[in-house]
Amino acid sequence: MKTPDRITPSRSWMLAATSLALLLAAAFAEPLLLRLLPPDHALQAWFGPFRTGALALASFIGAHLAHVLIAARLSRRSKGQRPVPKVLVDLLRIFLYLLATLVALSLLFRQGLPGILTGSGLVLAVLGFAIRNVVADTLSGIALGIEAPFRIGDWVRIETLAQGRVQEIGWRTTRLVTGDSTYVILPNSQISRQQITNFSAPRKEYRDHVELMLPVDLPVAQAKEVIEQALSGTESIVDGKPPEVHVVHYAPQGVVYRVKYWVPQHDREPICRNEIFGVIDAALRNRGVSLAYAHMPCVDSRMAYGKVT
Repeated sequence: MKTPDRITPSRSWMLAATSLALLLAAAFAEPLLLRLLPPDHALQAWFGPFRTGALALASFIGAHLAHVLIAARLSRRSKGQRPVPKVLVDLLRIFLYLLATLVALSLLFRQGLPGILTGSGLVLAVLGFAIRNVVADTLSGIALGIEAPFRIGDWVRIETLAQGRVQEIGWRTTRLVTGDSTYVILPNSQISRQQITNFSAPRKEYRDHVELMLPVDLPVAQAKEVIEQALSGTESIVDGKPPEVHVVHYAPQGVVYRVKYWVPQHDREPICRNEIFGVIDAALRNRGVSLAYAHMPCVDSRMAYGKVT
């Protein structure tokens, strides 16, 4: 996505000087020229249009200067702080240029702002009805930009729609790349109506778990010791946060153990899960322990409960 316009001190002074020069020309050029030129001179007919054009151009230059300065200030952030959503910066630009346009129209038609707003309101109402779907997507995009449930680079799941990494957040659509490298484009109005799970906020690492059932004749303490020793050599999970083993179900058919571990970031989740199953399987086979069933049932904690912390 485009970054806010950068403005140098020399450029800011140039814009400010241009705007001031236009304002001064509009204010003082006409009285000065009226004194210097004859009453019936042809240039006198151009004084009014010149003043109107100078004021209108000064309003647009001022709007551009205000947008660039405010956007540059908002783009500055300390380390670890998330950037300001681009939608808010674009919304600021639209507001400033719309205000400059209303001022220019007021000067051109020599009407006050209330009259201009009344006429433009009727036009906007007709256009809004004709493009109501586009307006719904755009308003949803503004809401997503203000609330910021996800940012570019986050791994998210949009309930019933898609799951992937956010590539772009636009006015009408949001674009994701799934784990299979599929490019998905979603209308913002549909996203705003769905449950959103963000696997990258407030931090990239999160806790996941798998479950397995072991025979009931294997003591719980021994089973936990075997699993914990097997997990001590894992490399893909987060360092400094050892896995945990808990009993979640005890029945004659077997004992269900839940293994909790920390995933460094969402795209590493399959690698972590495969390593967890691999080391546990090797440890159980070395001890001669058979599973209660012919396979290890895996419960995806993110699908059942969302993010576990």
